[in-house]
Amino acid sequence: MFTGKEIDNIKKLSEEKSDENWKFRTFLKGCDEKKIDRIVHRLYREISSEIDCNACANCCREISPVLKEKDIKRLSRGLKISDDLFEKKYLIKRENNEEYIFNKKPCPFLSGNLCSAYLYRPDDCRLYPHLHKKDFIFRLIDVIDNCSVCPIVFNPKFRRRYPDGIEMQDVARNNNFSI
Repeated sequence: MFTGKEIDNIKKLSEEKSDENWKFRTFLKGCDEKKIDRIVHRLYREISSEIDCNACANCCREISPVLKEKDIKRLSRGLKISDDLFEKKYLIKRENNEEYIFNKKPCPFLSGNLCSAYLYRPDDCRLYPHLHKKDFIFRLIDVIDNCSVCPIVFNPKFRRRYPDGIEMQDVARNNNFSI
């Protein structure tokens, strides 16, 4: 079971495996996308049940969730302040975009390892690390970025398993890259 102590090593190990992650990404781009989605969804369910996100909260420290208009309304109502005040106090507009992100890291609502606005949190936070979504192989750059943040994404099970139960090391060896 993940305890939170391991988070210090994830960023370092992810950086050390950067080349392997990119090779793995390239490899996955050539795989059947529906099959990969099924595998990722199954692994996500299995791995996320072993991880206590409250022991980690690294995503709240490292990620800037994108807030849409409905997120801003939900959060401002939950905090009992106007949308305008919420925007001025907590948000900045993304460059060349109509979307917003929080104006600082860690998240202004992170208290210890818990979200003080949990019931009103943005959809991007609710859905993180986005492994339950379809089209995994079309989101691999974000997945690789999340390897350095989230123990669910970094988990070695995502590296070792391949469709039909073949060990990823065998596939990697046959494709001339290491895992």
